[in-house]
Amino acid sequence: MIDRTAPIGPESARPTPTSRAPQTPAAQFGDLLQRASTRLSLSNHAAKRIERRDLALDAPKLQRLDAAIDRAASKGARSTVVMLDNLAVIVDVPGRTVVTALDTTTRKENVFTNIDSVVIA
Repeated sequence: MIDRTAPIGPESARPTPTSRAPQTPAAQFGDLLQRASTRLSLSNHAAKRIERRDLALDAPKLQRLDAAIDRAASKGARSTVVMLDNLAVIVDVPGRTVVTALDTTTRKENVFTNIDSVVIA
């Protein structure tokens, strides 16, 4: 596939600046989410929860999450909990949207409602 958005010519060979301001966990997650797969999105609620709870998702976890959503979709799931090690991610499967996330080791009551499936990734 040809990337028609990439610049062509001598300007395309210029290095881009790499210095950035430190990012919050939600911003890091958003960047990783966008780079890892354009098929996933993050709700505002999920972004706030991830930032507040200081949860980190790296690229391998995002790939596992994407594969888990594919598996849930193939079974007809609509709302699922994806278990990623000590992290539970609630996903709207048809919209491929992360609704919220929580660390399962620090929660007292791990009760999920309005869920039709669980995927262990």
